[in-house]
Amino acid sequence: MNPPKLTESHRRLQALAGSWKGKETLFASRWESEEKVAQSRVNARISLDGFYLISDYIQSVDEKVTFRGHGVYGFSPVRGCYTMNWFDTLGETPPANGRWNTNQLVFESRGENGQARFSYSLTDDDHYSLRIEYSEDGKSWEPFLEGHYGRCDDGGDGPAQ
Repeated sequence: MNPPKLTESHRRLQALAGSWKGKETLFASRWESEEKVAQSRVNARISLDGFYLISDYIQSVDEKVTFRGHGVYGFSPVRGCYTMNWFDTLGETPPANGRWNTNQLVFESRGENGQARFSYSLTDDDHYSLRIEYSEDGKSWEPFLEGHYGRCDDGGDGPAQ
């Protein structure tokens, strides 16, 4: 068996590596009774010989931690798509598959409660945005979260816990 080789598709994930601070809008939805503003920290690193981006996320509202997550992002040469596996304090999230569209990495997943879309838009080397949307039928989408993030030089105050 030949060892796998890193591709340019794997290397593209490096754009999301680093320490980030963000401001997020949590929209009123079936999960949130009213719109809220949150602050977040993301610490992401390339790992496992360059094949994966591993991300730790922490969200706070009014300086109180409200949510934590851990993401593992990769590229599957066999399937020809990006992969996202997400674990958080709310429980299980179905795996998602994604594609790059110019400067946007878009993942979609399907679970028991409908479909989700995660759109990471790279503004420049030091900024990106994330929009999370949900749909029951895959046709009409409702926003859940919109965040804007900037790179931190301070190392992100340590890893998100």
